[in-house]
Amino acid sequence: MQIQEAIAGSLADVVAVVALLALLVTAYAHPRPLVEAAVAVVAGLAALTTGRLGLDAVGSTLGHLAPVVVFLAAVLVVAEVCSRAGLFAAAAAVVRRTDRGDPRRLLLGAFVLAAAVTCVLSLDATVVLVTPVVVAAARGAGWSSRPVAWACLRMANSASLLLPVSNLTNLLAMRDLDLTFAGFALAMAPVLVVVLVVEWVALRVLFRRELSPATASGAGAVGGPRAGAVGEAGADEDGGVAAVAPPWERVPLVVVTLMLAGFAVGSPLGVEPGWVAAVAAVVLMGWAARRGLLTWPEAARATHPSFALFVLGLGVVVATLTTGPLGDAVGRLLPAPSGAPSWTDLLVVALVATVLANLVTNLSATLLVVPLVAPLGTDAVLAALLGLNIGSGLTYTGSLANLLWRRGLGHSTAAPSMRTFHAWSLTTTPVVLLAAVTALALT
Repeated sequence: MQIQEAIAGSLADVVAVVALLALLVTAYAHPRPLVEAAVAVVAGLAALTTGRLGLDAVGSTLGHLAPVVVFLAAVLVVAEVCSRAGLFAAAAAVVRRTDRGDPRRLLLGAFVLAAAVTCVLSLDATVVLVTPVVVAAARGAGWSSRPVAWACLRMANSASLLLPVSNLTNLLAMRDLDLTFAGFALAMAPVLVVVLVVEWVALRVLFRRELSPATASGAGAVGGPRAGAVGEAGADEDGGVAAVAPPWERVPLVVVTLMLAGFAVGSPLGVEPGWVAAVAAVVLMGWAARRGLLTWPEAARATHPSFALFVLGLGVVVATLTTGPLGDAVGRLLPAPSGAPSWTDLLVVALVATVLANLVTNLSATLLVVPLVAPLGTDAVLAALLGLNIGSGLTYTGSLANLLWRRGLGHSTAAPSMRTFHAWSLTTTPVVLLAAVTALALT
């Protein structure tokens, strides 16, 4: 009898691991939406056949994920409307217009823009929508586009610490945090300031040659047309950013501002950010449809329903794994609950989260590690988020945003080689993570 139970348990572990691997391969391959949805459904059902999760546990898992999925779908629509309304292009044009012929000022503007968009509209908006316009701005000025492209990726991961809505990892962790929306922001704000300073210094050091005026001025021959090549129609020869900024649309700006206020006001009342974002998305969809910027079918596609199914399927699979040997193994790596965690404890938690994020992506790692870290207290969960967000920038596989960023750059000269990417990230990420953990421990 015991032998049969052991065999059944091992088989259940194998099924759950295979289901997770299928989901990870799907995430890396980025197939057609129907394929992504099908794999998610099959993987989730396969995990359920193991019997590791009862109906109550399945209901709890899906109930936890549902508001997160609603937020994801809604904020993708909000970001798409903002993009079609020209907000990102307008911001990039302002950045380029105020650089005063200095590539370092352009990098600073792209750095701030990417950080702001990540905080407000999540990291996906930064890698998919902001990166192309700042890369075009750099090329239009005749400078290397590598510094601004890399700044966007670094900010997509590292600047996603500030708000619960900045990263899905934060939203998933909120259930295990005794913090409101504003409380989370107050706890993470000092850490983010330290992170931004270290990231900026790292960028200046990594790209010191490309940012020097002499080197930058010589890049015009290969980097793209100079500023004078910008046409009056609002785009340069490469489809880049106009020297004259397009007009700022007030409606999206007002709606996004009210959405942020709604997050802060609704959190103490138990209103999930997803429902606030859904209202904002509907308002902006109606406005965009009347302006001819976005049709309702296009808005529906912008929600990426297949990815929503992917998140739900991933949640079921990881919940299944957590109840088995994998959850036990990760638990043994974490510090034992014993009062307030020390700096060493927080560093261990952040490192474990970093390793898991780069092995199975930060989304999977969040679902696995946060429930195990929760008994250690709020600071420990925040330390885990440091590893899941900052640490996910260590390798391409750490975050789906990394893969989207690389795919979006295609064969552009802004895209680093695999070797260069990991050389840059291995130089920067450990230093930033150590600084962030220290700042968390001191605040």
